Amino acid sequence: MGELKRVRRPMLSLIGYRPGSYGIMSGHRDQTHGGPRHRTEPTLGDIGPLDAPTPATPGDLPSMATESRLRHPERVAGKSAAGRRGWWIPLLMLLVIGLATTAWINQGSLRALLPRTEFNSVLVRAQAALQAGHLDGQDGTSARELFQAAVALEPDNDRARNGLQQVGQAELAQADAALQSGHIDQAAQQAAVARELLGGGSDIDRLDRAIDKARVSKAKTSDLIEQAQQAFAAGNLTGDQGAGGLYQQVLRADPDNAVAAHGLDQVGDALAAQARKAFDAQDTTTANTRIEQLAALQPNNGALPSLRAMQAQIRQQKSAALDAALTQGTQALRDGRISGVGDDTALAYFKAALALDPDNPQAKAGLGKVAQALTVQANAAIDAGDRAQARQLLQQAAALAPKSADLAAAQARLGSTVPTASSPVAAPAGSASSGGATGLVTPILSAQQQAAVAHLIERAREATQQGQIMLPPGASAYDLYRNALSIDGNNVAARKGLRGLPGQVEKQFRRALSRGQLGQAGEMLDNLAELSPGDPSLADLSNQLATAWLDQAEQQLASGDRNGARQSLEQARKLAPNHPRVQDLTARLQAGA
Repeated sequence: MGELKRVRRPMLSLIGYRPGSYGIMSGHRDQTHGGPRHRTEPTLGDIGPLDAPTPATPGDLPSMATESRLRHPERVAGKSAAGRRGWWIPLLMLLVIGLATTAWINQGSLRALLPRTEFNSVLVRAQAALQAGHLDGQDGTSARELFQAAVALEPDNDRARNGLQQVGQAELAQADAALQSGHIDQAAQQAAVARELLGGGSDIDRLDRAIDKARVSKAKTSDLIEQAQQAFAAGNLTGDQGAGGLYQQVLRADPDNAVAAHGLDQVGDALAAQARKAFDAQDTTTANTRIEQLAALQPNNGALPSLRAMQAQIRQQKSAALDAALTQGTQALRDGRISGVGDDTALAYFKAALALDPDNPQAKAGLGKVAQALTVQANAAIDAGDRAQARQLLQQAAALAPKSADLAAAQARLGSTVPTASSPVAAPAGSASSGGATGLVTPILSAQQQAAVAHLIERAREATQQGQIMLPPGASAYDLYRNALSIDGNNVAARKGLRGLPGQVEKQFRRALSRGQLGQAGEMLDNLAELSPGDPSLADLSNQLATAWLDQAEQQLASGDRNGARQSLEQARKLAPNHPRVQDLTARLQAGA
């Protein structure tokens, strides 16, 4: 028993039991410290003293030095929190990278979620017009016009492009209904619009055949053939009412009609013969026209390959002659052989180049440079007092560039000076400045004339800022400056303003081009060609505008607006007929016709 007590005591000491305290399995102590002990319900005692070593007592077990796991709770908690953070930080980074990648891949869709007030407004009005059946028009309120405006704002937007397709389908449905009602012309017009918007298709081909058939049934086949034969006899070969057009109308409704097929072959042979005759007469313009008419009427005509070969050969010969004339004209300008008798002057060479190619921009610019050189010579003649020579030179220049700003200034200067009986006479005090020419003086202006000149110059400056350079007549900057110079030909401000018009026009051209106002840019280019026909920048500006027209034609063709694309292409062709993109786009439009 004594051994058992010796063993129990150290164990109780180890778990924190001491006499008078809460026991390891003790209940609540009696509140009276001195009272007798009572039995209590067992509970877990105070285990705090386990951290502190208990002094050994005789007979106890050896004390054990232990480190409590709860000694540094904050350190344990810190490690636990760090552990929890360690796994979600990489996860968060992966999530951010994933979201960024998704946003980049779907940036087009996300961009579509951004507010686009103008585009959405146009699209809403287009949908409303489509639902109301207002499909086409010229006032900007039809579904077609509004959807095309939406495509212009966002060329890749599917809703706008699909809207144009819906308009095309609606036009097709209305054309079909019009045909069923007997309105053939209306059906043909709406079918043409549907073809432009939809780019063709079996449904449109079927409708076109039905329209042709309805027309033929309305006017009997025999009547159409008779009309075609009469047109052929009269030499009327092309056009809707020409022999070719009438025969085609019969064949569309009745492809197996042998009489119409033979008549169409006769029309093709006649056009080919006219083209060869024009080549023999060196009338390449007529020859080229007949070849294009034949290609449109009979693309597989057997005469076309040889005619195309002749066309290419003559074009190559003309190109060589044109290049030679332009080169020789430029050299004659450098050598000072401006005009006069003979064929070796700059004037003669550039006229020859223009005869080969009436629309050649280099030839036109060359004649403008000749006009500038003649104007310079005329000013020198005015300075020398040779009014007759100056007048003759200015007349030659006016025949080449009648609206030249330099020419107008020289003409005003010549008209404002009068000859004197003796050589240089100083202008009286208070008069207008002398022209500086020997034997010439400038008339004295009255106060009223001076006020009129100042008013005209101010109006000219305002017209220049408003873009009214050559129009309207009488109120344009050009006319106002000339009116001022007609009163005072040596007025410095008027002459400077007139000669500065080409620079102002070029600025307005570039501004209009940057804003996409191609029509206005074309007007400014025409003004520049009139005011400064020899300006070396004309060729580059013309090419820039042609490129802009071609870009617009590409967009219109992509949106289904084939008619608009053709019009834009024609504008580009006038500016740069040999541009590679002009040929490419022409072929694409013809292939899709």
